[in-house]
Amino acid sequence: MSNKLSRRHFLQASAAAGAALSVAQGAHAAGSDQIRFGIIGCGGRGMGASRNALDAVPNTKLVAMGELFEDRAVVAREAVSEAFGDRVDVPDERLFTGFNAYQGVIESADVVLIACASRFHPFYALNAVKAGKHVFVEKPHGIDALGVHRILEAAAIAEENKTAFVSGLCYRYDTLRQEAVARIKDGEIGEITAAQSDYIRTPYSLNKRQEGWSEIEYQFRNWYHFGWLTGDDILQSLLHNIDSVLWALNDELPESTYGIGGRSTEFIPELGNLFDHNGAIWEYADGRRIFGMNRTASGCHTSNLDVFFGTKGRCHFCATGTPYFTDLKGNVTWKPDHGRERDMYVQEHYEMINSILDGKPINDGPRMARSTMTAICGEVACMTGKRVNWQELFDSKFTFGPADDEDISFDMEPPVTPLENGLYPIPVPGVYDI
Repeated sequence: MSNKLSRRHFLQASAAAGAALSVAQGAHAAGSDQIRFGIIGCGGRGMGASRNALDAVPNTKLVAMGELFEDRAVVAREAVSEAFGDRVDVPDERLFTGFNAYQGVIESADVVLIACASRFHPFYALNAVKAGKHVFVEKPHGIDALGVHRILEAAAIAEENKTAFVSGLCYRYDTLRQEAVARIKDGEIGEITAAQSDYIRTPYSLNKRQEGWSEIEYQFRNWYHFGWLTGDDILQSLLHNIDSVLWALNDELPESTYGIGGRSTEFIPELGNLFDHNGAIWEYADGRRIFGMNRTASGCHTSNLDVFFGTKGRCHFCATGTPYFTDLKGNVTWKPDHGRERDMYVQEHYEMINSILDGKPINDGPRMARSTMTAICGEVACMTGKRVNWQELFDSKFTFGPADDEDISFDMEPPVTPLENGLYPIPVPGVYDI
């Protein structure tokens, strides 16, 4: 299938859900309609999503929690209960642990929030929509092509079920960015010829090995830093920016990607087998380019920005800062004269819940797949050192680690093991292949 046909495929998939993609900002949930939700994953982002859902509207209630490790689940329940009181109703029988914890959460809740080790996001999302549940799933929406296919399957089922399927790619729920992108699409900065995206930060949590942990338990407790569980940092961080750029480009897909990556700063076991820097270029047939880079290192410059280069001017996004436009000489030509009613992390849950109550559930599935697959192309291009074709990689349905998530357990052999010096081997571009 040509890339042109691929774009048509995604546009057709999203057309049926188009009416639900924008919920009126003034919609308010009726106080008598209680939303019971559960969370799968009790780490930092899982607890963040739970708090966001509870902050979004007053009639949400947390009724189930699922986590691989019991100690994490107990601590998380205590923390969120202390913050929200009786709006947290998670007795021991609805505090699920282990590899089957997701099943208990799905059975117990009306809305399922998924924010666990990334490789499980598509599998849990698919199970939840098959059970007829509304679903919020954190990014990335897959770490490989097989995962993206599962997300598309889940999106189709959610559309048929008329249930919400909402993405944790939250920039599209930022009301100031929405205003800026609308102006871009109205031609205010002219035709976009290129975009620059940076996500340069310090490393996420580094969990040292504790006595008594097996190798597989250590990797699960430190999952951010193992490729078969997390993908890579393009998927964990730069994906936000890629989604933002594709949004401004009407979700048109690049044809190919190439890039560079490696490990150059910190050499410690806690960093697992990921690169600490990547740089990739996503190419369009008409000459447009997306230039993206990320780095995870201590003591270095940090940045999270997108710059859109138009024929008449530029648009500047900087994380949660205020967007603005400049002319070709750098003079500011537009900046919002107002702030946000709520931050984008809360806004996405606010819109999801109100879309459910209004009977017009949001379905982000097609764009979740588009953006995630585009990021995966960058991941694979940097790891292999090869130019990657979007369509060919998507069609390959390749996977990292076990193809069947139900085969994953504490008894399995880890897909990667440490060398004699305790460090983990990283992919060698030009040698490594998927």
